[in-house]
Amino acid sequence: MKKIIAFAAVAMLASAPGVMAQEGEAVYNKACQTCHAMGIAGAPKLNDAAAWEPRMAKGMDSLVQSVKNGLNAMPPGGMCMDCSDEDYKAAIEFMAEKK
Repeated sequence: MKKIIAFAAVAMLASAPGVMAQEGEAVYNKACQTCHAMGIAGAPKLNDAAAWEPRMAKGMDSLVQSVKNGLNAMPPGGMCMDCSDEDYKAAIEFMAEKK
């Protein structure tokens, strides 16, 4: 019986919204591309290594805080109201990736 209860609890957690991180590209497509695709209001563009380099040098924790608090024209949460810190990290890594 304990095994069944444990399995059910794990299954519920795995299917709960916000528990598992979203893919970086999915977060970008739903919440980031409006500004980051064209660099609106100074947003660093997708895969623009030169623009992302000084930002990445600040460290991921600092970048996530900037998204959560808002920065310059970017509103708090960066247009992703259901994103976790892990979702923000995935989106940042996706956008900063060199192509």
